[in-house]
Amino acid sequence: MTRCHDVLGIGFGPANLALAIALEEEGHDLDVHFLESRPGPSWQSAMMLDGSDIQNHPVRDLVSLRNPRSRYSFINYLFENGRLLEHLNVPMEFPLRKDYARYVTWAAGHFSRLVDYGVQVTGVAVDVDAEGRRIYTVTTSTGDTHQARALVIGTGRAPFIPEPFDEVDSPRVFHLTRYLPALQQLEELGVAGEGEKSPRAVTVIGGSQSAVELTLDLARRFPRAKVTTLVRSLTLRQKDTSPFSEEGYFPDFTDYYYRASRERKDDIDTFMRLTNYSSADGDVLRELYRLIYEQRLDGDQKVFVSGSRQVREIKVLEDGVHLGVEELNTGESEEHQADFVVLATGFRDLGPAAHQERVPALMRGIADDFSFDSHGYLAVGPDYEVQPLGADTPALFLNGLCESSHGIGDAGSFSLLSLRAKVIAESLRKRLP
Repeated sequence: MTRCHDVLGIGFGPANLALAIALEEEGHDLDVHFLESRPGPSWQSAMMLDGSDIQNHPVRDLVSLRNPRSRYSFINYLFENGRLLEHLNVPMEFPLRKDYARYVTWAAGHFSRLVDYGVQVTGVAVDVDAEGRRIYTVTTSTGDTHQARALVIGTGRAPFIPEPFDEVDSPRVFHLTRYLPALQQLEELGVAGEGEKSPRAVTVIGGSQSAVELTLDLARRFPRAKVTTLVRSLTLRQKDTSPFSEEGYFPDFTDYYYRASRERKDDIDTFMRLTNYSSADGDVLRELYRLIYEQRLDGDQKVFVSGSRQVREIKVLEDGVHLGVEELNTGESEEHQADFVVLATGFRDLGPAAHQERVPALMRGIADDFSFDSHGYLAVGPDYEVQPLGADTPALFLNGLCESSHGIGDAGSFSLLSLRAKVIAESLRKRLP
């Protein structure tokens, strides 16, 4: 007989890990279980680039804004691993991404009893149990079936693959979420190795922090290659780090945004965009500019940033990737060729637009059980519960997928992770007496 959990969490990245911690520390006596497709605990493993740091204050970790005394804080992780003083002496504003990834793995290790790793969810349905209650039935790639009175989806957002790349199926074109594994695959294919197997040319698409980091990494990794970054805006832009703008990552601002009309939300999004999207931190921009300047000084420029460029056509042939590119201000056409292309093109939020998702992928089979607003957005309550059409529909929460309803603080960062976990944990306690 299949066991019916109180709560089943799909995904065990930072969002649902923070929820597991909150449920333990807040003393909520619920039967909770998680399913995770990765083989073990990890965070952004495909982007563990040498020297790259996180983009949030380290105290905005899995727990500290909710419970500064928690044993699961980043500070306690450093202390228990004997690196607190050494870390405080590192001349960096933010921690290395490698260090934060190890922190996430360390924290997740305390909850291994609650997680099935290496399990891909293949279906979600609403069924009726022996007592006549509606529950969720979740099927997996292992052939197992799980049931729960409530579901929390914390799988992260799907990569955004824009036209014309969305019709390409080739190891030579890949999203940043596959960066390091994709390079390993290309090396095995003889496309991205060392020495004579080094690529001749590489193209990065995008103007984000990740795009700049990838450009720098590729320039270091393949010093003989031409590395070109194509940016749709005029050029690369610096992130808005004003302390006034940063208040968009306060919980009060989340409440304020939630109450705004859709039209006003769109205006707020436009203003807040440069705090997180299509922009990069000043340190990596300065490093990239210095590199290009020095290459020009030496008469050997290999790294290029080309703004106002839009890829219109793509062909993957035996000799590499051929790109047809439009210069947006002049309308001129350009031909670019690369051994491979890295897409630093961001992620899909929830919504009705072409670059958005109507619902998370795992909700597609049950989407008709839930409400949408007049603009086509999934109706999500202030406590992150998706609003059902029927009163007997079991509770479903979205953990880390609600930027379109809750604003920039829900944009996949750690900024409000612990506070959101508290809200969901408290709502689960109320919904599951």
